[in-house]
Amino acid sequence: MFTSQETGLAVDGGPPIRTAPWPTYDKGDVFISPEDEAAAIQALRERLYFRYDHRPYEETRTGRLELSLAAHFGVRHALACASGTTAIALGLLALGLEPGSPVACPAFTFAATPSAILLAGHRPLLVECDADLHLDVTDLKRALAEGAKAIVVVHMRGFASDLPAICRLADEYGVPVVEDAVPALGARLGDRHLGTFGHVGAFSTQSDKSLNTGEGGFLLTDDPETYARAVVYSGAYESRMARHFDGAPPPVDDLALPIFGIRMDEIRAALAGSLLERLPARLALHHRNYDHVAERLEGLDRIALRRPVAPHAYLGEALVFRLEDAAPDQCAWFARALCAEGIDARALGDPADPNVRTFWNWRFIFDDPATARAALPRTARYVGQAVDIPLSANLGPDDCDDLVAAVRKVHAALD
Repeated sequence: MFTSQETGLAVDGGPPIRTAPWPTYDKGDVFISPEDEAAAIQALRERLYFRYDHRPYEETRTGRLELSLAAHFGVRHALACASGTTAIALGLLALGLEPGSPVACPAFTFAATPSAILLAGHRPLLVECDADLHLDVTDLKRALAEGAKAIVVVHMRGFASDLPAICRLADEYGVPVVEDAVPALGARLGDRHLGTFGHVGAFSTQSDKSLNTGEGGFLLTDDPETYARAVVYSGAYESRMARHFDGAPPPVDDLALPIFGIRMDEIRAALAGSLLERLPARLALHHRNYDHVAERLEGLDRIALRRPVAPHAYLGEALVFRLEDAAPDQCAWFARALCAEGIDARALGDPADPNVRTFWNWRFIFDDPATARAALPRTARYVGQAVDIPLSANLGPDDCDDLVAAVRKVHAALD
């Protein structure tokens, strides 16, 4: 199907488009300023690393971060915790669902989403995705009719799901929505932040996220009782939960809930608080880079760029497209050819790559890949055609042009 006799592809020994490393978090690419570093160093020097010490809530680094997050996102409550996975799990735990409840989530997501559902003591009920890799609302209705007690909607690779339609359906069935906004910190749908549509929004501050503290996360909610329960579950013991409220806390018995010790520490909170001040600048760079690349790849035959559910309803930290009608091994060739040209790329359905963004590799849910694919055939097809390229906020116009040139060069080798 593929020929490179006249293309000079680097995968076949030709000269690559670029030789400089493609910037990614695992190579040390960060959006960090000297002021951010100084904030973390100052927290180290203060030698108060535990969030619940002698200081009032608003004087701790984590307390100040939570207040800043609540103000930034326009919600009543924010809770800093150990990771995005634990933020999802805390949100589900705080809902008070019956143990073992089926919880709907999209089949196209990182393995942390169903893992968080399991961590909360529930059962993932996977939902198909559409051709743009968004959660399929029609199949979600099927899951709700089968008895799903909650929905975890994922804004995968920074693209917003169809929240208005999902929330309407959730209201119809009387179930809560938890937003896994882990891959989309800072993105909006219309004039509203992702992570503020559902009952709970969960975020990550892990190394490749818009706020990078290495590890960490936070949740958002407007419901005081949900917040209070999440605070206790996260590890606020011996009445420490009350510190999170100006007045009397909600009637939540902190001795009736287990404490899991998944809080954020003061050093990460200091770094996140400083990074939050520059978040708008980072988001603007992501949009600039994504739009630059997407506009120049629009219309290429057989390359289907993901379409957002609304204008600009994406973060822009990843370029995902499908090679229409291509088999997974052909997409894997395309990604390898891009890598040879100096652009980091991954075919999500590469048979040789145990990628945990592909649901058929989740052996903690499925016995074998064939059974998984048969259960969710549309998602298996679309994910099997997907190629994923990370887009750093630190890319410049020349880097973006390298990416466009590489995709066009490899695309020209398609028969």
